[in-house]
Amino acid sequence: MSAISTERLDLLPLLVEHAEEMAVVLADPALHTFIGGEPYSPRALRERYQRLVVGSADPEVSWLNWVIRLREESCLTGTVQATVGPGPVAEISWVVGTPWQGRGIAGEAARGLVGWLGSQGVLTVVAHIHPDHRASAAVATAAGLSPTDEWQDGELRWSVDLAGAAGHSS
Repeated sequence: MSAISTERLDLLPLLVEHAEEMAVVLADPALHTFIGGEPYSPRALRERYQRLVVGSADPEVSWLNWVIRLREESCLTGTVQATVGPGPVAEISWVVGTPWQGRGIAGEAARGLVGWLGSQGVLTVVAHIHPDHRASAAVATAAGLSPTDEWQDGELRWSVDLAGAAGHSS
């Protein structure tokens, strides 16, 4: 897994050492409105990151996680992740800290991620989005995903077929 660069962002492979800064970035309870739960403490986030960097126990599934660094401000602003497999399918998600929302960071990061996944042989990218989460729907749209008629746990499935998306680029 490598770093991914976009116009304004560097998506850096997740390290346990990112936990301290990311605990601050992700501290706003409002980030959990649609996904539930509450912000992690720095210690709990460090423990979570330790599990994530080890990866999936299933050899057919890869957990890929990046932190989003806004180059201009030289700070971390959120994360993007992809669970790849089994097969050439990836499920993606993203979160950007409240102070950086509304600046197109999540959309740019998601586009970069989808482009990178396509270059790695992924043929289908999906995301599950709460029907009331307009900001995430906008991010999915920016990344080339479209809503389907499939639901999972109260969330709408969005997808893009990269094999059929001729000329798709990040």
